[in-house]
Amino acid sequence: MTQEIRDTLYSDIDSLVKYAVKRGLIEDCERIYSINLLIDLFHENEYKEPETDDERDLETVLDSLDDIAVSLGLIDDNKVSRDLFDTRIMNCVMMRPAEVRRRFMEEYRVSPEKATDFFYSLSKNSNYIRTARVAKDIKWKTPTEYGDIDITINLSKPEKDPKVIAAALKQGNSSYPRCQLCIENEGYAGRLDHPARQTLRIIPVSLRGEEYGFQYSPYSYFNEHCIVLNSKHVPMKVDKDTFLKLFDFVRQFPSYFLGSNADLPIVGGSILTHDHFQGGRYEFAMERAKEERGFTVKGYDDVKACLLHWPVSVIRLRGAEIERVAELAYHILSVWRGYTDESVNIFAETDGEPHNTITPIARKRGDEYEMDLALRNNLTTKDRPLGLFHPRAEYHHIKKENIGLIEVMGLAVLPSRLQRELALVESYMVNNDIDGIRKDESVNSHADWAEDIMGRYDITSENVREIIRYETGMVFCHVLEDAGVFKKTDEGEAAFFRFIDSL
Repeated sequence: MTQEIRDTLYSDIDSLVKYAVKRGLIEDCERIYSINLLIDLFHENEYKEPETDDERDLETVLDSLDDIAVSLGLIDDNKVSRDLFDTRIMNCVMMRPAEVRRRFMEEYRVSPEKATDFFYSLSKNSNYIRTARVAKDIKWKTPTEYGDIDITINLSKPEKDPKVIAAALKQGNSSYPRCQLCIENEGYAGRLDHPARQTLRIIPVSLRGEEYGFQYSPYSYFNEHCIVLNSKHVPMKVDKDTFLKLFDFVRQFPSYFLGSNADLPIVGGSILTHDHFQGGRYEFAMERAKEERGFTVKGYDDVKACLLHWPVSVIRLRGAEIERVAELAYHILSVWRGYTDESVNIFAETDGEPHNTITPIARKRGDEYEMDLALRNNLTTKDRPLGLFHPRAEYHHIKKENIGLIEVMGLAVLPSRLQRELALVESYMVNNDIDGIRKDESVNSHADWAEDIMGRYDITSENVREIIRYETGMVFCHVLEDAGVFKKTDEGEAAFFRFIDSL
């Protein structure tokens, strides 16, 4: 190690340790201990406190430390290796799980909000939530007849390059942790095919007497985006106990909502092998949706029920007693599981394969408990092999992935490729060059859409970005309408009312 590199290392370590003390990641009395962990990580045997006292942002310091590790041959110079290593770095200045849990409970005794404020700040300050990357996500709102829906082009979730994938294959498969949601991830160093989780901290919570873990999503799609995961690696399941667990969580953390992906492929989000919920402190468009056609179900007169003006078919329940709302939710689920209406292509099962399930979302409003039940169906047909209630092919240039819990509530999580593709489409449109779009293989999937837009607007360099964002949002709105089992037509609404009557 040259003296120049050594001086930079000492300066970076000094900045990092001061940052950690200032942000409450470690106590001042742990400063020397953390310095020694860091110099050992870089195979250095000594340390000299730098004379300068420059305060730099965390991302800059970590990038510099990664550069040093690359120059010393400690890691390869690729994004995944750098992420693995700088997580090891942050673990040297991170409080241990027992201390995090102790502090959380100490704050919880003041209020649940104090506890989650502490935990969320810790998750950001430790770089577990990479806030600098999350800040680069492209976000806007699109006004629709259903309200303002959220559109996000996600840039914070890393995409692996082919070389890294090939290197991971050489490492061989590992069954530990069994998946990225398993509780064994806490403190795991990671590998090329599995993210580092040394700065992950998990708070144990009891839901209906069953042990779960409460943590935050590292990709933070919305404010305080949390994950509540079963301590056991068991598959997703939606039943009465699911509803009761969701309510048990919002009872303990009333400023948060909590929801579950459905438990069937296509309509069930990306991970069905591990029972988990998602929540946070955020008001989605669906929560604000207009309530329509109130009704009561016989035997449940104490629970208010209504339909929502929302592209996905949603029933909202509200009542003062958790058990009663959950009982009605389970009754609706049970009827829906076996419900068929061939006139609108709803089949409970085909060839013994079940198709109907529910995406539930729970929240607390004042003294009442509220649950939204989004009716889902995963039937596939010859014409719609990805799902009859999945985004149709003409929308795949914007959104092809499954419509899970977050999308159902009105937040589009769109792929990072759209950042580059939409910018190119904009440049062609400003020049009125539809042929250029059709000939450019990187964006020709957008050609028909772009031609339709150009026929409806007078495109200029000043308005093209606003127009493209609005039309992208409208595609997502139509995607949600595709996911609705009862369409927003006279026929669809009549079919929805028939289902309500069947309850």
